[in-house]
Amino acid sequence: MKNYNCYLKWTLLFFCVCFQALSQNTTAIEVNRLEKLASKVTIMRDNWGIAHVYGKTDADAVFGMLYAQCEDDFTRIEMNYIEKLGRLAEVKGQSFLYNDLETRLLIDENEAKDDYKKAKPWLKKLLDSYADGINYYLYKHPEVKPLMLKRFEPWYPLLWTDGSIGAISTGDITLGELKDFYGENDSYSYLEKVKDMQTGSNGFAFAPSKTASGNAILYINPHTSFYFRPEIQITSEEGLSAYGAVTWGQFFIYQGFNENCGWMHTSSNVDVADVYTENIITKNDKLFYEYDKKIMPVKEKFIIIKYLDNGKLTTKTFNTYFTIHGPIMAKRDGKWISLKSNNRSMKSLEQSWIRTKAEGFKDYKKAMDMTANTSNNTVYADRGGNIAYWHGNFIPVRDTKFNWAKAVDGTTSATEWKGLHSVSESVHLYNPKNGWLQNCNSTPYTVSGTDSPKKENYPKYMAPDGENFRGINAVRLLSKGEKYTLDKVIADGYNTYLAFFEVMIPALIASYDKDVKQNNSIYSDLTEPMEELKKWNYYSNSNSVATTLAVEWASKLDSELQKVYINEGRDQVENAKFFAANATAEQMLPHLQLVIQELKSKFGKWQIPWGEINRFQRLSGAIDLSYDDQLESYPIAYTSSLWGSLPSYKSTYQKDTNKRYGFSGNSFVCVVEFGEKVRAKSLLAGGNSGNPKSKHFMDQAEMYEKGQFKDVLFYKEDVQKNAERIYHPGE
Repeated sequence: MKNYNCYLKWTLLFFCVCFQALSQNTTAIEVNRLEKLASKVTIMRDNWGIAHVYGKTDADAVFGMLYAQCEDDFTRIEMNYIEKLGRLAEVKGQSFLYNDLETRLLIDENEAKDDYKKAKPWLKKLLDSYADGINYYLYKHPEVKPLMLKRFEPWYPLLWTDGSIGAISTGDITLGELKDFYGENDSYSYLEKVKDMQTGSNGFAFAPSKTASGNAILYINPHTSFYFRPEIQITSEEGLSAYGAVTWGQFFIYQGFNENCGWMHTSSNVDVADVYTENIITKNDKLFYEYDKKIMPVKEKFIIIKYLDNGKLTTKTFNTYFTIHGPIMAKRDGKWISLKSNNRSMKSLEQSWIRTKAEGFKDYKKAMDMTANTSNNTVYADRGGNIAYWHGNFIPVRDTKFNWAKAVDGTTSATEWKGLHSVSESVHLYNPKNGWLQNCNSTPYTVSGTDSPKKENYPKYMAPDGENFRGINAVRLLSKGEKYTLDKVIADGYNTYLAFFEVMIPALIASYDKDVKQNNSIYSDLTEPMEELKKWNYYSNSNSVATTLAVEWASKLDSELQKVYINEGRDQVENAKFFAANATAEQMLPHLQLVIQELKSKFGKWQIPWGEINRFQRLSGAIDLSYDDQLESYPIAYTSSLWGSLPSYKSTYQKDTNKRYGFSGNSFVCVVEFGEKVRAKSLLAGGNSGNPKSKHFMDQAEMYEKGQFKDVLFYKEDVQKNAERIYHPGE
């Protein structure tokens, strides 16, 4: 009887394990396999909650990395892949219907599946470990209820290119145009995607000649949506030991460093996608397009998209069209418009991994020679004292007699891409004589001051980026900097001089003074605010009333002044100078009057210091945050990078708030020195955990307010000394 009871006990236990496994779409056999994988991985959480993942193989480390990411914020991982699968409308409603259509037109999941099947063995192992790590987490945490993705597939990472926050390239085609073409005048709303002029990123590199220690230093300062990337380290016995920021759900360090070198990516405006005008012909009730004086059949494809409507899933079917160039995305002046792009690439994923294991300049250049990065510039520094800059990486060769900033003729093969430019042909710079490099999403032709590449040596499409006020500020600072240390680099990186207002405020004051001389009393209420602005030094800080007046005023000016990314015409700096030289009092002064009225209405006075209304607050782990003036928040001294501030903090008034709350800008920031041993400091917005119950949810908030960095624990012995928890995944 005793043996029978024992048998029954183990039978029931086995049944429970199987039931739990099957409930998470995981078989008992698979559970056994995953348990063995987990036993080979160690995760050490340091005193900031940062996960340091150690595995025997690279694949082991990836398994642990994804498990650790899930522990920190599974919600964001899932949402990133829901978006890349073109299924946002299933959870967010019909207003995302055309976002999903755009994604499905440009990213084909069947191609991702095919790439997985033919992936190189080493890459397939990593892809399998990516899926295993997430699926094991879901198995071990049945209390976690995914919105949609109850099981992750190993081909999911192949829906991406390089991990960038805005990797989808659509040329100049808008979501509104896509809806107008495929929407058949339907009444569905949509959310237009606007290239965000207030974000971007900064990257600085300093050669040994510019540092106090004689070692190269790299400054990593991406400007992203808050909590978009966690901080993590992955290490294996196969030569992997990379530290930095990873996009949620990706398995490589996107912006970071290893012991030998570091890489910082800034968003690029290099032309990587082109639009074509197609000549469509109807013949025998079928569609054709003209190409080299022949007619070719238009490919048609039905795309079925589900969307949430009043709590129920509804479907809409789109009959979509493709030519040799790609999907039809719009109609202009009676012509169909197609898009040629490279929005999904296995080669890019390979490159993204390979660069994390680079042992120096030679290795990193070899990774760049893959020419697969479609959305980034790169700022680089290494242990050998090298610094380097690459403006873009995937750059199609084009006939320069065509204007590639506009739609080109799709009826001729003369407008086809002629392969890719080699790295040697692209805009790049290695070890400039002046010893420093910078890029702030601006032109590469000021990347190293007077030692920068020359614009006349390159085709226009290779670097259409204009200058911006961040770039001007960076060049001003780095041109005179010497004997840089980690702390001195941080100090320059947190310079809050707002060069935009150096141009605009004198013009505003001149308009006001001219108006006063004409005895016009309509602007008499601006006398005191003008005095405040006249004595301002153009630096933003928490105690500055002038910062409040200037930022609130500038936000109401012509939107043309906020254009940073350009294809033709004036850049942001030229726009501001032109506006300042030609604007009338009526174009400037009423906006300041409105600011004064609004401040008085909200606070009873206009003398409001910037830090009093510019706040940092994190109340929950939700992706779409809410804010409350009555709850704890932190004053932030800096502003949007749009005005020239090197630290970026994009804030706006939120629903039912009188104060501005930040949601994008400085997120993960890091400075690295490459000596005999690597030294680094870093800072996160809030904390590394997305769980409000974790002490690491907001343990860096006060440091974030003050711009105070923590020491990075890179070496295992240092991690062990400061470890709060050491465990295997699943424990």
